[in-house]
Amino acid sequence: MITYHAEGIKMPAIKRRETTAWIKAVAATYGRKVGEIGYLFVNDEKILEVNNEYLGHDYYTDIITFDYDEGNQINGDLIISLDTVRSNAELFGKPYEEELYRVIIHGVLHLCGINDKGPGERELMEAAENRALTMRT
Repeated sequence: MITYHAEGIKMPAIKRRETTAWIKAVAATYGRKVGEIGYLFVNDEKILEVNNEYLGHDYYTDIITFDYDEGNQINGDLIISLDTVRSNAELFGKPYEEELYRVIIHGVLHLCGINDKGPGERELMEAAENRALTMRT
């Protein structure tokens, strides 16, 4: 089950049923099944608080992924700052909606085992995001 909630910010206008089907389809391409995934949409203030408290990081980010995978089933909590998504969309010259869906699937790709911190990993993540975005109907 995939749930979507917003805290301290207006819920983004996403089509939940279609988004859930898309997430499941992307996970399936990695041989993974979707278990419990919770999306929480927040503002920059809240993501900074979570980043500080749980990761010891003192900076803003677009997404924080907490991975609770069990075998081939992906489970996790994904916290997304809509403020940072909007800033990044402007910075990269992308439509807000496209950047939002890129971040939504970014967390799922982490749950599927794709990393983006090591040498060459960012490029692999970007390619995976781009493939996933083409699957969105």
